[in-house]
Amino acid sequence: MSLQLSPTFYSALTDAGRPLAGMWVCSGSPLVAEICAGSGLDWVLIDAEHSPNGLESILGQLHAVSGYPVQAMVRPPVNDTVIIKQYLDLGVQNLMVPMVNSAFEAASAVAAVRYPPHGVRGVGSALARSSRWNRVPDYLGSASESISLTVQIESEAAASAVEEILAVDGVDGIFLGPSDLAASMGLLGQQENPLVRAVVEHCLEAAKAAGKPAGVNAFNPDTARAYLDAGASFVLVGADVAVLARASEGFAKTFIPVPEVAERDSY
Repeated sequence: MSLQLSPTFYSALTDAGRPLAGMWVCSGSPLVAEICAGSGLDWVLIDAEHSPNGLESILGQLHAVSGYPVQAMVRPPVNDTVIIKQYLDLGVQNLMVPMVNSAFEAASAVAAVRYPPHGVRGVGSALARSSRWNRVPDYLGSASESISLTVQIESEAAASAVEEILAVDGVDGIFLGPSDLAASMGLLGQQENPLVRAVVEHCLEAAKAAGKPAGVNAFNPDTARAYLDAGASFVLVGADVAVLARASEGFAKTFIPVPEVAERDSY
């Protein structure tokens, strides 16, 4: 039996001919991932940097979303060759590598997703879901075509080096993280600050000049639309855990009476 792998995120982006909208899946739950995958959004980002996800839960979520017309991207916790190898062997085809601050770090991520002589990825495909246990013809020779690599620009250093990062062969696109970018600029919690937004827009312009797509995280709908107007090719507009937190708070606000609090004379 021979099998064919799904098109990559960037193939889907090209075929769509429009920006792709997606959401974070941070709960670690295959059930929640499946609910999000059936939402009608274009893509989901399964997060393992700030979320309780290990190899087993990521695999479960890949299984859960595989039956839906949605692209799945996975973010590892760090730009690490061994972790990336494990994710790829799980069958992750679309990677978003966080905290890439230089062309050297970007090149390291590229090497991690490619087999020798073009990279350093360990060869274990016969044992792995990535090749469907050697049911994908010539997986070793064509693996790089089935993988897309996005690197995150989320610091002042990365933004300063964005042109060099975009020039690295094998970097398919960049993704802007305004929250960490704001923190690196001394503006913690101020991702909407005009100074931060100006840096994001500079990176979007750099990506356009390089002929590579750029995405951005923007939970504020007005901000998301502004970044799309500025040239973003893909956006993340929410997260499963945030949706549940805000909606459950809304239930409480609607149905739970809030006791009156006497006015205090002092602190």
